[in-house]
Amino acid sequence: MSDDYDLGGGPDPASLAASAPEVGVGAGADADREPVFAVGIGPGNPEYLTPRGERAIQEADVVVGFETVVDFVAEAVGADTEVLTCGYRDEAEALAAFADRVADGASGTAVLMGDPNHSGYQFVGRVQAAVDAPVRVIPGVSSLQIAASRARTPMEASTFVTLHKSGPIEADLRRLRADAGERHLLVLPRPFDWMPEDVAADLLDAGAAPSLDALVFERLTHDDESVTRTTLGDLAAADGGGGDSRFSDLSVLVVRAP
Repeated sequence: MSDDYDLGGGPDPASLAASAPEVGVGAGADADREPVFAVGIGPGNPEYLTPRGERAIQEADVVVGFETVVDFVAEAVGADTEVLTCGYRDEAEALAAFADRVADGASGTAVLMGDPNHSGYQFVGRVQAAVDAPVRVIPGVSSLQIAASRARTPMEASTFVTLHKSGPIEADLRRLRADAGERHLLVLPRPFDWMPEDVAADLLDAGAAPSLDALVFERLTHDDESVTRTTLGDLAAADGGGGDSRFSDLSVLVVRAP
């Protein structure tokens, strides 16, 4: 994430997205309004896109999402579907165009990497703020779930945080520090200032044992998927931060409890 682009400006979109439960079919003022869907596309491998998510993409008049995310589901997009792609800098413009199309009666679907419930609530909130329509989340599979399976770390015995977001992360780091060595840790790093090496160093500074098993998974479910098996101490000793991380931005850190 660029230092000169403030993703955290304005009201917190994640808080907006989590401010109230969805209104179900047949209940409430929004029940009869056509919803906009926020679809989790999985870790980027089309085999992990759920049939419900694929249908929402195929049937949409307009699809919006980050260019790299849309590329992963290009084959699922309908032939007549309008596609609006963006990066961080032109996200607001793309969502405004998407909202205009929805206001004109088009059916809309926003696509997000993984499962929106694991790291996508900021984008869900921005979609919700842009459109005058109910937004319904269609969960997907996330790289976090794949990593937990690969590392054999049951979710109920784990502490999960995502650092892959804008804004303060101190509360997330405190949770990791408190639970290191007591529970498994599942971490989505933030490119490129809070990468696996940086998280490991922070945990060591807080008193975590250097001998804890650490695994870094990269590009899960893709042909070039890889895993680095090491210890927390050795991981922290590697150069991290400032763009010097040895790992890609598509990585998940797992620190196993003894």
